[in-house]
This record gives sequence, C-alpha cells and structure tokens, in this order.
Amino acid sequence: MSVRNPGYWPSPWPGEDGGPARLQDVLDHDLTFSGPDVHVTFREGVATTMAVLREPDEVFVLRHVPGPDAVSWVERIDPRSLEVLERSADLPGGPTWPGGIAAHENGSLYVVFGRHAHRLDASLQLIASCTLPRNRPYNSFVILPDGSLVTKDFGGVLPGTDPATHVYEPTELVVLDPEHLEVVARCELSEASIARLAADGDAVYVVGVTTLWRVRWDGTALDVDQDFAPRYCTVSGQTYGWDPVIALGAAWFLDNGFGSERYVGTFLGQGVNVAPLHLVRVGLGDGAVSLTEICGRPGGVVANPPLIDARRRIAVGFDSGNGVLVGFDIADDGTCTRRWEHDQAHASHLLLIADTGEFLSTDHDANRMMDALVVRDITTGAQRCRVDSGSLVQSVLFPACGWHDDVYYCSFAGIARLAAYGDAHG
Repeated sequence: MSVRNPGYWPSPWPGEDGGPARLQDVLDHDLTFSGPDVHVTFREGVATTMAVLREPDEVFVLRHVPGPDAVSWVERIDPRSLEVLERSADLPGGPTWPGGIAAHENGSLYVVFGRHAHRLDASLQLIASCTLPRNRPYNSFVILPDGSLVTKDFGGVLPGTDPATHVYEPTELVVLDPEHLEVVARCELSEASIARLAADGDAVYVVGVTTLWRVRWDGTALDVDQDFAPRYCTVSGQTYGWDPVIALGAAWFLDNGFGSERYVGTFLGQGVNVAPLHLVRVGLGDGAVSLTEICGRPGGVVANPPLIDARRRIAVGFDSGNGVLVGFDIADDGTCTRRWEHDQAHASHLLLIADTGEFLSTDHDANRMMDALVVRDITTGAQRCRVDSGSLVQSVLFPACGWHDDVYYCSFAGIARLAAYGDAHG
C-alpha cells in the first residue's frame, strides 16, 4: 500500500494528478529541466487523456474516441519511445467526457469513462465491468484508503450542445466495490457538479456549481457533512469551479468554468464569463471562503485546477481565456498575494517537481498551431525550458511523471515525453 496514497499502487504516479488530493507534485525526485539539453518525443494518438505508472517501466495510458456512444481503451507503452506494447480490448463507454485511470493497491487498473467502470489486470485483460446508474459521462474517480472507488456524473454542458437549454441536475456520488465493481452506496447532492472529485482520507470533496460539499465514507455509507457547505459563488457574473486541490488545510480551485464546451483546440479568446476569474480558497476547518483575482479581466475560462506548492507556500493559477499565468504567495492565514505573472496560454493540469521547485506548464500558439512545454521556477516564475510538444492543439488534459528523469504530456492529439539531459533512450 502507498503510504502517501493508501488504496493506490505504490508508484510515483498511480493516478491522475498523482493522487486523490490532486497535489500534482512529484516527490523524492531531483529532476530538473534547467539545463539546455532536453529532448521531446511525440506520438500521435487521438484523445490520449492521461498516463499512470505501476511497476518500474510500466506506463499505461487511457484513450477514447468521441461521440455519444464512445469507447475507451488502455495502452501499455514503451516508457521512452512511447510505442504501444499492449492494448486492451475496446471498453464500453457512453457519452464522451474525459474519464480516468488509476493503478489500485490490489494490482489492477481501473477505468471510468462514459457511464461505465472497468477493472483490468496488468496485462490489460478485462476482469470486471459495470454500467453506472445515469446515462451521462462520469468524469473519473478517486480511490479511498479502504480501496473503494468513488465516482460521480458530469453535470456540465457537453461539446456540440446548446448551453442555453442545458439543465443542471443534482449530482450523485457512487461507491464501487473494487472486487466486482458492484455499486455499494449512492448519495445525491442538491446541485450539479462539473468538477472532478478530490479526497483527503475518507472525506470526499465535491465542487458544486455554487457550493463546496464534503461527503464522508464510513465503509458502508456516504454521509453528507451538514455542517460544511460553504458557498463560493458570491460575485455577480461568477460561474462554477473546477477540480479542487486539498492542501494547507484548505480546498483550492479556479472558478469561471462555464464555457468549456467552446474549446476549439484552444481556450484563448473563448471565455464568456462576465466576472473576473478567481483562485478560490475554502478553509476545511471553518469553511471560510476567499477569492483572489487572477488578472481582473472578463472573458476568462478554465477547465482545470491550480497548483499548490505546500512546501514553499506558493499557488499557481491561470486564466486560459485571457492567457495569463500567475504565482501567488500564501500567507499563514491563507491570504494570497501576487508574486509573479506571465502572459501564457496555459490550459492543462500542472505538474510540480517538488524537490527542485520547477513546474511544467504549457503555452499554446494559435498562429503556429503548436502547444509548447514550458518549465518555470515556481519561486520566481523564471522560464527554465521551452520546447514544442508536437501537439497542434492546446492540452486541457493530464501530465504525469515518468521513470527516467522525464515527464509525460497528454493532449487530444497525442502524447509527448520531455526528457532531461537529452535522455532519449536511457
């Protein structure tokens, strides 16, 4: 069992964002991209959502096709060349929204995509599947310390549909037994949720369209914390938040998520929100909410979480619609003060190399149709590395660390490997 992520396989990156708290950080790793010699390998592959690590040199990626009745599949790839070594059968899915994959402490791989969940062994043979209760996409899951899986339906506007006619229906959490993927508990909240779940122990955090919810798992049932329901959506023109990061005694996320269905290979210039976009902090003890503007401009939009460096007490937020990336100092009381700022068209999840203080971001150039990989120093914001990823579209997906002084970048166009020291082959 992983000490840091109980319930997950004890690898450096067993699930999206590195674990259920969504810290997006790589520990015990002195990887640095500060030198001039880096190497990028890119492999085309439609909708390469995320990569996870299991045993040494085992890298698994989740992919899917678009559409209302889509399928997903898992590939085991060569950790350096990115070539496919093994592929699962097509896995039944449903309405398309990026799902999730994780390596469980029991050695199995679990996938949630569309309205289905699947359990596979390490050779990508199917062990069990289930159809989830609602005919909607379920946007990934978290694994709890006892090994149970918790997922929920996606309540947002899907690409190609009219946001004016969308009905935001209450979301439902579902607990799955890891052995047979049987539904063992269900719990409905009073509002829709677009964001992915996060968890801290047996406490599951759900960002609703106006409110942050906490739901506790006692091993048999889900219990909504009636004393914790802080409302974060309080500004005229402000819209819903995305995935929460659990760090420094708080939940941190970015708001103004409405409009993500307008993604056209980039979010730059696609925002329709009236209020400025905020870094939202909600204290887990007192429920106190604070909002810190990213750039103060209307027209912002995001679809992903901020980065919280708990060691250095620095937050990184962004506004994908306006193309701004900002670092903030976090005071002891949670107050955030601007530390540095760059014009940068970033949209994906971030990745922190905790020991070196470098973090991986992206910068999409719509004129060249190229997404760049940009490594910055989190304390100064200084650029350490910039290199083309090979992806024509802006990533809105999940990076991961690798086994060999490297990181993986995923986009709807494919997967890239950024290796330090020119380590293309080892």
